[in-house]
Amino acid sequence: MESLSDTLWDVVICGTGLQQSLLALALSRSKKKILHIDPNDFYGGSEAAFSLQDAESWVKGLTGGFNGFFKSATLVKSEGTTGLGPSRAYYLALAPTFIHSRSALLSQLVSSQAYRQVEFLAVGSFFIFKPAQDPCFRPTLTRIPSTREDIFSSTAVSTKAKRMLMKFLKFVLDYEESPQLEQWRSHADAPLTEFLGEVFKMDAELQTYVLTLTLSLDGNISTKDGLATIRRHLSSMGVYGPGFAAIYPKWGGLSEIAQVSCRAGAVGGAVYMLGSSIKEIETVQEDKLLRLSLSSGDTVRTRLLVRANDSSGFGLSISRLVAVVDSPLTSFFQPTVEGAPRPAVAVVAFPTGSLTTPAGATYQYPVYLSAHSGETGECPNDQSVLYLTTLSTPDSNEILQKALDAFLSTEEAQTSHILLRLQYEQSGGSTDLCAENCVITLSGTPLSLAFDDSTLDPVKEAWKHVMGEGAVESEYMNFPDREGEADEDEANE
Repeated sequence: MESLSDTLWDVVICGTGLQQSLLALALSRSKKKILHIDPNDFYGGSEAAFSLQDAESWVKGLTGGFNGFFKSATLVKSEGTTGLGPSRAYYLALAPTFIHSRSALLSQLVSSQAYRQVEFLAVGSFFIFKPAQDPCFRPTLTRIPSTREDIFSSTAVSTKAKRMLMKFLKFVLDYEESPQLEQWRSHADAPLTEFLGEVFKMDAELQTYVLTLTLSLDGNISTKDGLATIRRHLSSMGVYGPGFAAIYPKWGGLSEIAQVSCRAGAVGGAVYMLGSSIKEIETVQEDKLLRLSLSSGDTVRTRLLVRANDSSGFGLSISRLVAVVDSPLTSFFQPTVEGAPRPAVAVVAFPTGSLTTPAGATYQYPVYLSAHSGETGECPNDQSVLYLTTLSTPDSNEILQKALDAFLSTEEAQTSHILLRLQYEQSGGSTDLCAENCVITLSGTPLSLAFDDSTLDPVKEAWKHVMGEGAVESEYMNFPDREGEADEDEANE
């Protein structure tokens, strides 16, 4: 076998984040010579999932600085608690993103056969948090009805409101067709809430129900984007079974998809090196090649380099809090319709105005809490992991703590105790691809709670660059079953 230095590589991929890993999957049957490296000693990049020990190491590595898209990380285990299990009993996800059933990502995982190595779980109910109006009472959680059957059976919505919601659901499913198109076109760039109030006469509470389904981080999504997002949710309902519109990959969400994609790359002949970064890039003009000096001491030649843009200080910034609690929160993970699978994920929205800042002002952005049961593989079965997200502000860390405490004060979660808290800030980038002088730069995945299919566009563009004249559109992510597929799966376990 040729050494790394003796091989002329068709492409060196730097980083094992989702985009780079999907590129490895797309190239896995191309017979290209691929070297896939990562400066980290773990797979997944910004979409990684950590054991407790790995999470502690990651936090220490961020102390006092900014690493890629992350900063200000802290991890605290609650004093006097002994409920935490072994380190490897946890897979805490940096990007706990669920995937709508109509997502192009799922279509690509199916056509590429990678889905065979991923176990998907149902994302169940969406809830709205409502603060208590009287100090003598607990705050409440109200489930959002998002199907015709849900609306008819809901006791939290008045008869008049049910008619409004039914009318809106019917409208959204065909919103791009006439006469619906004419109704919203003039409101396209206006806030969705404004459109809902003016056209559908919805009050603030009903608007909150609809807005929550968009998972908008600033609560100010436009009518055009909001209608598209809600239609995606509604049209995804029931695709893979009754009662749910989205799924979540077991063992750390997008981290598992990244690892499965890298396994496919390895089966296809790619060489993998973790803990190896690029120290220097030199252009060899006469050969139109790049010479890369690696931290491992190797020097390699390649026709193309694909890497992530890990620059800080641009794009959206969010604050995250991950909490492990000592309760299975069983009531959140119940099927809502007959024949539906038991969900492993539930979503709770704290709407704009439902929380206050430390100074007593109304908090102007929503907070989202994603509750994950032990079935996700992210914690033991008698515990749950709570992922909270909001836009970064001077008060966002305190707001997340308030939201967590408020959730744990509800009747459904009041017996839970916090075992561990992990907090950090994360910045995102655009999905633009930059190709210059044999270097292709991916700008990172958008920050969103539901997978954004625009993440896939730069991956396909990078694949075209690597394949060159051999790129055939119909062959992209479209692979027949390998002979002995079962043997391949066993080899990757």
